[in-house]
Amino acid sequence: MQPAYQPTESVGITCLLNQSIQVERKHITFQLAENSRGRFLRITEAVAGRRNAIIIPLSGIQEFRDAINKLIDSSKLSVTSVRPLPSVPRQPT
Repeated sequence: MQPAYQPTESVGITCLLNQSIQVERKHITFQLAENSRGRFLRITEAVAGRRNAIIIPLSGIQEFRDAINKLIDSSKLSVTSVRPLPSVPRQPT
C-alpha cells in the first residue's frame, strides 16, 4: 500500500488521505475524505476501464474493519484448495 497525502477538493469533497493497492488486474483506492455532511471512506475498484465504489461513513468504519478482520481470520482457517470449475461445452443456439 502506498500512502499519498493529497488534500484536494472537488465538488465540495476534501480528500484527506489516499492509499492504493494493485491486486491482480484491479487497482483499488482507499480515500479518506470529508464533505459538508462529515467524513467517510470511499473504496474504489478500477479494472479494465470500469470503476465501482462504496462509501462508508466514518461512524461505521470500525464495524467495517471488524467484519473484514473476521473474513481474513476465517480465510486463514479454510485450508481447502479452490479448484477451477470444469469447462462445459457450449450448446449450439
